Formats: sequence, structure tokens, C-alpha cells
Amino acid sequence: MLDSLRSIVQEVNSARDFASVLDIIVKRVRKTTDTGVCSIYLHDPVSDKYILAATEGLNPEAVGNIRLATGQGLVGLVAAKAEPINLDDAEAHPNFAYFPESGEERFRSFLGAPVIHHRKVLGVLVVQQAERRRFDESEEAFLVTVSAQLAGVIAHANATGQLTRQLSPELVLSGGERVFRGVPSVPGISIGHAVVITSPADLYAVPHRAASDIDHELALFHQALEQTKQDLRTVHADLSEKLNQEERALFDVYVSMLDDSSLGGEVTVLIRAGLSAQTAWSEVIIEHIRNFSSMEDAYLRERATDVRDLGRRVLGYLQQSQVENREYPNDSVLIGEELAAANLADISVEKIVAMVSAKGSRNSHLAILGRAMGIPTVMGAIDLPWRELDGNQVIVDGHLGLIIANPRPEVLRAYMAQIEEEKILSADLERLRDEPSVTADNHHITLWVNTGLRLDSLLSLDRGAEGVGLYRTEIPFFMQERFPSEDEQRKIYREQMEMFAPRPVTMRTLDIGGDKALPYFPIEEANPFLGWRGIRISLDHPEIFLVQLRAIMRASEGLENLRILLPMISNIPELESALALVNRVYHELTEEEGYTLTKPLVGAMIEVPAAAYQVRDIARRVDFLSVGSNDLTQYLLAVDRNNSRVADLYHTLHPALLHALKQIVEGASAENCPISVCGEMAGDPLSALLLVGLGYRVLSMSATNLLRVKAILRQVSIAQAEGLAQTCLTLSDNSQIRSYLESAFTDPEITRLYSWTKSSPY
Repeated sequence: MLDSLRSIVQEVNSARDFASVLDIIVKRVRKTTDTGVCSIYLHDPVSDKYILAATEGLNPEAVGNIRLATGQGLVGLVAAKAEPINLDDAEAHPNFAYFPESGEERFRSFLGAPVIHHRKVLGVLVVQQAERRRFDESEEAFLVTVSAQLAGVIAHANATGQLTRQLSPELVLSGGERVFRGVPSVPGISIGHAVVITSPADLYAVPHRAASDIDHELALFHQALEQTKQDLRTVHADLSEKLNQEERALFDVYVSMLDDSSLGGEVTVLIRAGLSAQTAWSEVIIEHIRNFSSMEDAYLRERATDVRDLGRRVLGYLQQSQVENREYPNDSVLIGEELAAANLADISVEKIVAMVSAKGSRNSHLAILGRAMGIPTVMGAIDLPWRELDGNQVIVDGHLGLIIANPRPEVLRAYMAQIEEEKILSADLERLRDEPSVTADNHHITLWVNTGLRLDSLLSLDRGAEGVGLYRTEIPFFMQERFPSEDEQRKIYREQMEMFAPRPVTMRTLDIGGDKALPYFPIEEANPFLGWRGIRISLDHPEIFLVQLRAIMRASEGLENLRILLPMISNIPELESALALVNRVYHELTEEEGYTLTKPLVGAMIEVPAAAYQVRDIARRVDFLSVGSNDLTQYLLAVDRNNSRVADLYHTLHPALLHALKQIVEGASAENCPISVCGEMAGDPLSALLLVGLGYRVLSMSATNLLRVKAILRQVSIAQAEGLAQTCLTLSDNSQIRSYLESAFTDPEITRLYSWTKSSPY
């Protein structure tokens, strides 16, 4: 059955649409199990019923008409129990429900398996047979395996609205509201119109667009076909002496495929039906690729590659024929499968109100740029049907990671009101820029910023930052097509230190690996977050590390505001090795090359559990410590913080994290070692209060959050913060801690600083 399972998965993955997926499943499972019936019942969130969505063996007219509540009938019982049910005489079971329209009275044996995704029963997959018999273990295991494979497909269909269109088409209005979730990467809310950004000559990245001028689209299409035919004839002529007759004949086949009697004719029909040339061409080619890929004959399967290549050639010409100067609306929401910094080159930044990428993480280069520019950004929206959204009105909620397409009027009004509230709050916060960062009882809390771009730094200075707690030195490395030279690095670092002088600037040494791979230094690993990253790479490549250390120290000459931070420290030997290289560079520059330098303070990041447990040993060897709350949370909870599938398990107020933070600050204090927190936690107003209550007095955050944190700190005393922290350490659940912190404040001037997510309808 393994070969059958592979074949089913392959066909499902290449299916044109969700209806085709269901059809493939019931037909192939029925054939593989050699049963009389295979059916899929799917949960309809609108009616809260399990609806017969597809069948092979029952009356086709029953599809959409048989509806079962949870617990009703055998199908409802499978859903209620969330486990398989295997019966040799279905009619004898007390839960058996008879539906005359189904024609199932002929089938006695019943095997049903739940389709479960993220603990929710999305449907039930059923096989039935006329004769009485109990399905054997291998058959039951096969059905469970198919159900598990089907779960992700159904979940995606539910997220993208295909499920509702399949089960309740009468409820789907043209342009109806749809809500998608991703990873919140840059906070803020924007409302605008989607502008789909596609990759060149990518058949699967062509947005679904209607033709505004059918004759014009037909002309563009035929022009692209002629250009492609000419290319093929040219290649044919150039290679004629090097190919045999059969190989030369392939070029003639390619050319004939473009004729009106073949692919060209199919596309022309779709264009005349109202599709753009690019959309029509991609749909026809993808369908032919699917057909060839699913063929059993190996030779014919290989032809899918030929069709794909031909499709890309024509699409390339169609894209070239587009108007070069595309008109972008003033409220552009850039949306794409995998947006990158290069996609910003063709549009004025002033026109971009938000960015959404189906792939990527909150640490992607695009997200970093978004933070620097203050543009709400959502990454990792894996279920987003981005090709379909071009021109749609879209709300992007960067606080919650939501994308709301074609919002209902009441939702639109709610978010517009929230935007106005944030504008008023931002104006109020601006008055605090030059006010001291002190608690209500006049204790100073140092507020630094995390930065990596010039835009970031300018915003930080404008917000009254007291220094840089984390400068991401890897950013200049991402900007290059090779490792930057020592002088190139020195100039970038010098500019940063000059901008903030005499305020301290903490330069974190190169921190790549994990989800941050340089394009010219790829790192392929099965588990990158537990692999080769941070200081491990620097120590393994001293030729890179030493050049960076020289550039950093040379950049600090005459400024005396440099601090060097070592990332991803997990044991004492690697810390001592890194410190030895820092000392070596300092002595070479001062004693051998004559630079006049003050020896910089050197610190270590506490961001893995091993470092948290050895904090005193580390503190005795460095000048300061910095807690990387993002990675520390990730490693303590074993949750990839960039994975939207487990995003609801990533809790920065998890009790285990709070106890670890308490232990870390106590260990640093015992060694008289200064300590700060850099990461998203420091920039959350309630979490910042909690950190102060735990004993932290230096917080480093995104510049966009600095004034909000300052405002809340100025209204709470140290004693209050310590009391909050003490109570939170006794609680056992993240939600309890969050609820307690929120209930501790009733003053509207405080609640407005942290409750921006509460006014969301979702």
C-alpha cells in the first residue's frame, strides 16, 4: 500500500483545486482498498455539521445533502471520539443512521477515520463494503495514514476559503471577507489595496487577473508565442549539426505545441473568457504539467519538464511585454510568496503601507527593513492565497499577524478607529521623548535600542534612545554579494558609533545561521537552530571573525563608546576562545599597528539554557551580560518562534521563562556584572514592567516601542513592579500571568499603552 499512498499524495499535491483533491482521494482510496464505497465528510464551520463532500460508490446526488452533527450517526461518532471505528455490521450499531438518498443500505462493513489537524476534527474518511467483515489492521492503518495526509490539505482549504466555497457555495458572496494568519513581524495596523509581487517566469506565482482588454491580451499572447517559436528555431539551427534526427524533431514538437490546435488554442479560449494572457497561460501549462506528472509511464512523466520549460519561456515574454512603469496605489500593501528587499526597488516607499509574505520569518531581511521603516509587516502567512488578492482591499494587523481581505464594513470601522487611537497615542508619546526614563518613585531604567540599519538608528535617536543595546552586524553582510572587506565594515560601524556618541553602542559579532543564512554562504542543516550558528561559525572561521573584530575596533578609535557582544555562548571553552581572539586583535592594533584605542567592554549573550545555568561562570569572565529573550524563550520552550504552526505555544510570559530570567539576574548580581535584556520581550510594555520587577534595569528594544515602554514605566513604582513579579512567579500558566498583569491596572492611561490588540474583532 506504500506505493499507492505515494501515488495518492503526488496526485493530491498536483491537483488543480480542492474539488479535484476530494475526487482523487475517494477514487484512489476505494481502488486501493478494493471496497464498494469511499466517502469524505467535512466539517462545515458555518453550520457546525459534517457534510458529505465527495463519494465514490454512493449516490452522487447525496453529496452536499447528507449533514450530520457531532455524535450523530457513525460518521458523527467517529468525529466525536476522534478515533477510528471499524465495524463488521454497521446496521447493528446503535449509532447507525440511515439516509435513503445515499443508497448505502447495500453496505454492511464500515471503517471510518477522523481527519485531524491541530487537535480539531476537520472531517471523516470512510470506506464501506457490501459483505460483512472486519477491516484488517493494515487497511485501518492505511486509512488513518491517508487521513493524516489529507488533514493539511483540508486545513489549507479552510484557511483560504475553498472549504466554504465547496460546502456552502450559497454563503460565499463575491468579494466576501476572508481572514488569514501569519507571524506578526512588525507591529501596527494598515488598510490598503493588495499589490501582488511575483517572481519572473514563475508559472506558479502568476496572480489571478482578469483581462481589461481582451484584444490587447490576445495580441500580447500571440506576440509571445511568435518570439518563443523564433527562439526555438534559432536554437534548432545552431544545434542542427550536433543533434541526431530524433533529437532535432523535439524542437519541431515544441513549436507545434504552441499552435492554435494545441496549447495556444486552449489559452486563447481562456483569454476570450475574460482572463489575462499570463493567467490563462499559467493555468493551461500547470494543468498539462499535472497531467504528465501523474502518468505511470516514466517517459511520459519526464515530458512534464519539457512543458514546464516551454511555459516559462512564453511567460518570460509575456512579462516583458507588460507596461514597465506599473502604477502603484498610494495605499499599496505588498503581497507575495516570498517578498525580499529587492521587491522594494520599483516602488516609492511612501506608497507602501504594509507588507505580507507567505514565506519567511520575523527575522527575515524584509521584516528587519519593515521595522526600520515602521511599516506593519506579517511574514509566514502559509495559507494565504496571495495570487488571488491583487487589487483587493486588505487590512494588515501587525500586532496579531492577521491579513483581512475584503473586510466587512463593521470590521473596517473597528480597525479605522484603532488606527486613529494609535495616532493619538503616538502624538501623546512624542511629548515624552526628552523626558527621563524613570519610574514613579524616580528610579532610572535605561532604555536602549536594537538596530542594524541607518533608518533604524535615525528613528532611535528621534525617540530619545540612551544607547544601542544590540547592533546587528550581520545586516551589512546581507547587503553584499560577498563577505564585506574590513574597510567596508569599518565605515558602516563607524557611522553607527558616531551617530550615537558618546552614548554606548553594543556591537554583536556576526550572528548568522538558524534562519539567517547569507546568500553567498549557505548553510544547509536538518535542524539549523540547534546547529552551526552564532559564535560557533565565528570560531570555526577565524579569518572572518578576526577581520570583523579589527573593523569594529578600528571604527571606535577616538569615540570610546564601543561594547562588543558575543552571541550564542553555550559553554565556557568557546567563550574563552572568543575572548582570546578579541584580546589578540586589540593587542595587534594597539601594540603592533599603533592605533590609539580604549579596550572595549566585552559581553556575552545569555540565550540558551546552558548559559542560563552557568551565568555566574560566564559573568566572572566578561564585562557585561545581555539576555536574548527571543532565543531563550525558543530554546526553553522547544518552540520555533518563526513557525506559524506552533506560534500559539511561543509564550514570552511562560512561567519557566520567568523563573529562568530571575535566576539569570540574580547570578549576574552575585558577580556584580551589569546585565540587560534585548529582544521583543523588552519592548512589550507589560513584559517590560515584569522585567523591572525581576531586577533588570537596562532594557533594549525596537525603537518603535521605546516611548510606549517609557510611558508605562513612568507611571509605576519599583515596589509595584516587584510585587507584580513576585505574584507572577507563583502562577503556573502564561494566560494566568497575562490576565493578572492586565487586571492589575485599571487606569485608562496605562491600559491604552498595552491593550492595542483588544480592539481587534479577531
